Amino acid sequence: MADRPNISRIEAVVNLASGGATPQDVEQLRAMLAERGAVANVQVAEGAEIERRLRSAVDAAPDLLVVLAGDGTARAAADMAGPQGPLIAPLPGGTMNMLPHAVYGAVPWQEALRGALEHGQERSIGGGLVEGRSFLVAAILGAPALWAPAREAVREGQLRLAFARVRRAWRRAFSGRLRYSLDGGPRGKAEAVAFLCPLASTALSNEAQSLEAAVIDPQTMAEAARIGIKALVDDWRNDPAVSAGPCLQARVWAASRVPAVLDGEPVWLGSSARVDWRSQVARLLAPPRERAA
Repeated sequence: MADRPNISRIEAVVNLASGGATPQDVEQLRAMLAERGAVANVQVAEGAEIERRLRSAVDAAPDLLVVLAGDGTARAAADMAGPQGPLIAPLPGGTMNMLPHAVYGAVPWQEALRGALEHGQERSIGGGLVEGRSFLVAAILGAPALWAPAREAVREGQLRLAFARVRRAWRRAFSGRLRYSLDGGPRGKAEAVAFLCPLASTALSNEAQSLEAAVIDPQTMAEAARIGIKALVDDWRNDPAVSAGPCLQARVWAASRVPAVLDGEPVWLGSSARVDWRSQVARLLAPPRERAA
C-alpha cells in the first residue's frame, strides 16, 4: 500500500464564477481545513482573477492545493502545478465536475475533501493535449461538441440564445464530417472523434499509458439517437457505429474550424488539430484504489 503523504501546508482556491461554489462553501471550506490543524490559506476568485489566484497558490509551494471550482479551473491548476508541483485535490464546484467525479465519485465536495484528507494517496495522472490545450478526462472533436454551448446558454438563463445554438448544432450535424488519422494509421472520416483519459475510460486501466480514441460515425439521425440511448443504459462504445482503441497521437482536420469540448468546456480549434498523450500532467490526492472502485 502506498504511504499517505504528509500534508501540513494547504493552499485553497475557490472560483465563485464556476457555477457551483458559493460564499457559504468558502466559510465551510475554511472551517474544515482549520479542523485539520494544518496551515491553510483560502483564496476566493471570480472571473478573470482566477489565473492570478492559482499562480499565487502554486508559487506558495504548499503540500496540497485544494481547488473548489469547475473543470476548467482544475485543469489550469494541474497545468500550473505540473508533475513536480503540489498535490492537487480537485473538488466539485462547477456544473459538470467531470474531473472531481472521475477521481472521487459523484459525491458532494465536503465528502470528497474529507475522504482525500483522511485516506488520500498520491496518484500521478496523465492526460491529453490538443493544440496547446490540455484535458484530463475527455475531449470530443466534431459537430456533437456544438451542443455544449447550448448547454452553457441554458445554464446562464439565456434561453433564446440556447435555442439558436441548438438549431445551429442540428444544422451542422452530418454536414461537416471530420478527417482523422490515429497513430499515423490510414485516414478516415467520421462525425466525431472522442479521446478519453485513463481516469474516464472503462476500457483502460488507471495505469494505462495512452488515451482511448473512440471514432463515432453514425450514418443517420436514428443511429445517432441510438448512441445517445446507449450512453444512458449501456456502454456507448459497444454501439456498431463506434470503434475504439488505445491511441498515443492523432491528427484531425476539416474544411473549417473544428468545434471541441475539453473536459466539459467548449472551444474552437483550427481546421487542423493534433492530439497527444502526456504521461505525467500532475499529482492528485486521490482515494486508494479499493475505495475508488
